[in-house]
Amino acid sequence: MANSSPRRYQSKGQRVLAWFVELIPNFFDRLFQRNSAPQLVFLMVLLLVLAIPLIITPLEIWQQGIVAILLIGLGWGVTDIEHKHAKGQTSEYLHLFMVWLSLITTFRYLYYRTNYTLNLTSGWLDAVCSVLLFLAELYAIMTLALAFFQTLKLKERKAVDLATIPENQWFKVDIYIPTYSEDVEIVRKTALGALAIDYPADKKRVYILDDGRAEKFRARREQLRQMCAELGCTLLTRDNNDHAKAGNINTALRRTGGDLVLILDCDHIPVRHFLKDTVGFFYSPKVSLVQTPHWFYNPDPFERNLQTGGKIPVGNELFYKVLQKGNDFWNAAFFCGSAAVVRKSHLLEVGGIAVETVTEDCHTSLRLHSLGYESIYYDKIMVAGLAPEKFSAYVGQQIRWARGMAQILRIENPLFNPKLKLSIGQRICYFSATSHFFYGFPRLMYALAPALFLVFGINPIRGLGLETLAYALPHFFVSTYANYITYKNVRFSFWNEIYEFAMSFHAGIVTFLALVNPKLGSFNVTDKGLSVTKRSFDWGSARALAVVTLLVIAAIAAVPFWLILRPQDAEAVLVNMAWSIFNLLLIVSALLVALEQPQLRRAHRLDRKLPATLYSNGAAVPGYTQNVSETGCQLIVESWADFLEDAEIELVGDYGARAFVKGQIIRIVPVSETQSMLSIEFIDLTRAQLDALSIVIYSDVREWYSQQRENVDDPLQSFKFIAGSFFRSFQQRNAEPSNVTRVRKQIHAHAQLYWRGQFYSGIATQISNRSLRLEIQSDAIEDVRLLEYYQPLVGVLLSQTADESLPNRLLAKVEQVDLIMGDRTIVELQFPEQVMQRQESKIKQLVDTLN
Repeated sequence: MANSSPRRYQSKGQRVLAWFVELIPNFFDRLFQRNSAPQLVFLMVLLLVLAIPLIITPLEIWQQGIVAILLIGLGWGVTDIEHKHAKGQTSEYLHLFMVWLSLITTFRYLYYRTNYTLNLTSGWLDAVCSVLLFLAELYAIMTLALAFFQTLKLKERKAVDLATIPENQWFKVDIYIPTYSEDVEIVRKTALGALAIDYPADKKRVYILDDGRAEKFRARREQLRQMCAELGCTLLTRDNNDHAKAGNINTALRRTGGDLVLILDCDHIPVRHFLKDTVGFFYSPKVSLVQTPHWFYNPDPFERNLQTGGKIPVGNELFYKVLQKGNDFWNAAFFCGSAAVVRKSHLLEVGGIAVETVTEDCHTSLRLHSLGYESIYYDKIMVAGLAPEKFSAYVGQQIRWARGMAQILRIENPLFNPKLKLSIGQRICYFSATSHFFYGFPRLMYALAPALFLVFGINPIRGLGLETLAYALPHFFVSTYANYITYKNVRFSFWNEIYEFAMSFHAGIVTFLALVNPKLGSFNVTDKGLSVTKRSFDWGSARALAVVTLLVIAAIAAVPFWLILRPQDAEAVLVNMAWSIFNLLLIVSALLVALEQPQLRRAHRLDRKLPATLYSNGAAVPGYTQNVSETGCQLIVESWADFLEDAEIELVGDYGARAFVKGQIIRIVPVSETQSMLSIEFIDLTRAQLDALSIVIYSDVREWYSQQRENVDDPLQSFKFIAGSFFRSFQQRNAEPSNVTRVRKQIHAHAQLYWRGQFYSGIATQISNRSLRLEIQSDAIEDVRLLEYYQPLVGVLLSQTADESLPNRLLAKVEQVDLIMGDRTIVELQFPEQVMQRQESKIKQLVDTLN
């Protein structure tokens, strides 16, 4: 009855739609008994061959217009059905249909574009620009088709349970943490996480691979040596820096004795269950590699500088949530340099980590696959790392990846090289990965093409107008709909263009040079742990894009002159104007990524909901964290208790790890009638407390909160959000809430303020371990403005009543003076840190006893 109740109220149309959606997988499951890779390829090729008449049949412009509307409407309808009604296999089959439909509209557009719009006869300049734009479009179509192939089916994995295998048969695992110049505190947190991994102690060893040999790193190396001795891990060094990270790992391979190697970047803190979720895959003897996602707990430059507030998926989610799963279906998931376990014997069989390119990770995977070995991609976030904080650091990281992938393409030629023993699926996946970073010049050409026409009269498209749109728009919209099905949770509409525009010039130059000479360039270490203290613009990284922006603005400004002087070209002018306006919105957003926004906190807060207990004023108050870092947290408590400013907090991790810290309650903000949110700053932390905090926050994690993303792409809302980037980037950022309540005890005690040799009597109305509030008669102090101006150190005598013979003596600093209506002056005093050790116990006693 419970299951049939909702169905009773469905309309007839809804029941028909539900029947149709359920019919799709049943039909294809009968047609294809096994959902294997060859069958999927055969299906797509067959459908494309049958679609050839649909691709090449010529139509009148009005007929093509009707076809365009029907195709766009069909694509939207299928996407809407998939979003609202389909899941699992039904979603996969609808995606296959949309891929087929997209390829038809794309090849129909390409057929029209090739035969009717190339402008090769109007002069050499028009011809050159026409060919360049056409090549850019061919590249885009190629990457679209490659992405469709990669995502025909996404492979979902479940961990192999090690509990079914006797512990004495478990593999020995060496954990490598390569480092070069990174802050020792960053390395320490990763080492702590590695040591805390739940795995038999006699089968796990942690190694810090330090490559910082230079004289300027001597003190740092000594700090690392002391850290390793303290924590119980092993420091490995070498007498050269040959081949950077790859050489560092290869040296360690010859000096350690484990069966498997877990490789972690020095800022990638692993969770407790990392090895138990990955090692089980290696009981299949063909498995060489298990890769897991990289996840970053701090905002990258796109998220921080465009102030997205976490509403937009970050750049690498598409790769780790979709593309690597697609690669895994074709046994082409590749090593990403960290957060991966590799079989040592297989690695040594291919000569260790590849050293010929600067993306040694992907290159190594290519060689392992070429020997017939298998890789596994396990989609569970099990490391927390640091994304580059500055746009310049992000550019440096992307440049290295772009150069390395282009080097692999140039050296190995994975698509056609007969020496590589790869399947067709693996060849296509590796070709897709290594050709991805060539987007630079094509992306710039899309921005320049309409601007060249409107500013210089250079016409790269012959007959651009409504007819061209009738072929181009179905290609654009239907391909967007097809990608929406697989990308809707990981890459929102139009954000790919922003990522590519921001990096276009850098990627274009680097990939071109790598093709010309793959030996150019060297391995660069991405700066991590930097801080941005003020707003600034990174001209060095954005200069080329700024020039393109000015050209696009000039193009839009030229439109009125075209319409007045050349009205016969109005159709082409208006299309190029719309194209330029669209480009400008995306380019400006990409340009604003270089506008560095200041960080509002000393340490990045993580949205972890940890059980917590607050010990204050003799009470133990339970609650949970709203967010937390090594420097503080926001704590939700079901209480309006009279908290003191200083408190002790106990935080508990998902597996029971605990951290006890001392904190200062900065403010209380009401959340509801019963709940309040306490902003707490951790103070006077010892080394042991910092280490315990690190374990609780980063290591003792059952599932990271970014594992499942509930936000779904809405193309229109995504475009509006991008258009608002300009306003968000320039708005004033404020970390503090406005409805703040200071944490102090309400009292009514006698007080005397001593300043310039005179005592001024008043009433103490609020006190905490850090501050005091006095009310004094306004006419008692001769010049209140001087008290506020100098903010001097003053003496204070405090007692419950005026007749006490021995009042308590304190030193305090004037923080603020307020004149209020009537005859009273409010004086806010702060107890200075310099004298806290001497008077702290006295202040606590007063907080306890004064009423």
